[in-house]
Amino acid sequence: MRIDKYLKVSRLIKRRTVANEACDNERVSVNGKVVRASYDVKIGDVIEIRFGTRDVKVRVLDVKEHALKDDASSMYEEIR
Repeated sequence: MRIDKYLKVSRLIKRRTVANEACDNERVSVNGKVVRASYDVKIGDVIEIRFGTRDVKVRVLDVKEHALKDDASSMYEEIR
């Protein structure tokens, strides 16, 4: 699954277009490397998203095409 779609389905970012823009502006990195929106997410990847002064770092636990709101947070675990 593309990373822009993963960010939307997992509800880390609300809209896919916003996720796409974040990738274009080099605010999303996977395993320490800045990635494009077309990057293929795999289980075990560590995604880091920079929102202004706040950083979010998560590990991918599951990749699903669709997820209900209650199930979305089970797709990743937050790392600190």
